[in-house]
This record gives sequence, structure tokens and C-alpha cells, in this order.
Amino acid sequence: MAKALRAGWQVLKAGGSALDAVQASVVVMEDSPHFNAGHGAALTENAQHELDASIMDGASLAAGAVCTVRRIRNPVLAARAVLDSGQAVLLSGPAADDFAQSRGLAMVDPAYFTTQRRVDALRSLQARAATGAFVPASEAEKHGTVGAVARDMQGHLAAATSTGGFNNKPSGRVGDSPIIGAGTYAKDGVCAVSCTGQGEIFIRRVAAYDLAARISYAHQTLAAAADALVFDTLASHSIGAGLIALGASGEPVAPYNTLGMYRGWISTDGQLTVATHRALHAMGPA
Repeated sequence: MAKALRAGWQVLKAGGSALDAVQASVVVMEDSPHFNAGHGAALTENAQHELDASIMDGASLAAGAVCTVRRIRNPVLAARAVLDSGQAVLLSGPAADDFAQSRGLAMVDPAYFTTQRRVDALRSLQARAATGAFVPASEAEKHGTVGAVARDMQGHLAAATSTGGFNNKPSGRVGDSPIIGAGTYAKDGVCAVSCTGQGEIFIRRVAAYDLAARISYAHQTLAAAADALVFDTLASHSIGAGLIALGASGEPVAPYNTLGMYRGWISTDGQLTVATHRALHAMGPA
């Protein structure tokens, strides 16, 4: 987590864009086996990987996303390539893989994404289903989406999200992470947000855009809007939900209604904080 924060901060410190910063942070998490994105992603019911990612520029509202991809080492880079192309917002499946390859992005054998942890989780979930035993899956077994939000020196906002979905998901299932307005949204002067939780509910609630709408139209503060969305709107569906967001002036919020959520932020002067549950862990300067 700290490595991902530092990667984004180095971009911003050098005067780079918020868009480049969120991309840099998400790449670090996609490369890590500890998150459900890229290497270490969840497996479908057919023991395959189908990865989703999106990225959005708050300055222009330009966005790019890919879903159900299987060979792109870093799906967030493919999402960025879609944004930069200006030809589409969302590309899917083999066509998205081919697009990424045509843009010179690193491609891998699908086995690259597999870790023993995800194999064991899939076996456990399928064994429970086969025996009819109802044992609720843990949040770690179900989710683990990664995301990043940033504000740069020019005051521009950006957000990015990447995920493998949830373990034992139906083949072809697409959640909220690659859906602009559902799992990811950024608009200068309002907020940048990346969400995690049961994607179907986030899609139905247009959750990421709902946060921005509460601020723009209801004139709620970022904190009040985020708390209402997570603890009232999404919690009313009895799902685990969380989000990370930055306001127009760069203030961070990270509400969640589960036992914990891995999260962190880094300030303009490089002071870094990470957290897993309720306790915060200040880690000093970057």
C-alpha cells in the first residue's frame, strides 16, 4: 500500500498529472499478489481470470475502460490507452486484449495472474456450494478491488479502479469497476472516487456518480455525501461497501461498512498514512 502511494506521489511531486498519478498507483497494486487485481486476481467459476479496469480524467471527463480481459498484464494501462485513443470508453473481452497488444502493452499468459491463495479460495467456495453448506464468504474471498484517486498541482482530479471481480463469479460477469459512474468517477471541482463492494448494487445505484451528484446538486460536503452513500444507501442492500474519494480541495475520505478496508493517503508534503481497520498507521515522510 505504501509503495503504491509513493508511486503516485512521485508523479505529483514532479508536477505530473492526477491521471498519471492514479495510473502509477494502480499499476503497483496490479503487480502485487496481495490484491484482487492483475497478478493475484480472483478466479471465475471456470477457474479463469477475467479482469476489469477503468480510469477517468476529472478535467475533461475523458474516460477509458476494459472488461473481461485475460492477457493484459496491467489492465489499468489498457484502460488508459482506450481513454487516450478517443475512439471508445469501454472495450471488452478478446477485442480489448487485441487492442492492448496493438498499443504495445505487456501481454502475459493467463496463468501469470493465478496465485495459490485464489485457487484455494475458489476450491473452498465451490466445495461449500457442492455440499449445500451455507458459510458466508469473507470479504477477502469475495472482493479486494483496488483503486486510486488524486489531485494534482493544477487542481485537476482523477480516479482509477482495477479488479478481478469476485471468486467463483459467473463467466462473463462484469461488475462496477469498469463502469464509469458506477465504480469510478472524477470531475474537477466536485470529487474523484473509486468504489469497492458488490458491483451489481453499485451499478444499480450508479454509486460513484451518486456521490458527485450529492455534492453538486444537494450541496452536501464530501464527508457527508460519502457517509450517506456507504452507511445508508448501499448498506440498505445488506452488502459490504467502501470507497476512497478526494474532494475539490484534496481532502480525503475512505468510509466502509465492513470490519476493515485497506486504504491510505499521502499529503502534499509527503506524509503517508495507511490503515487496515479502524486504527490509522502514520508512516512518516515518503
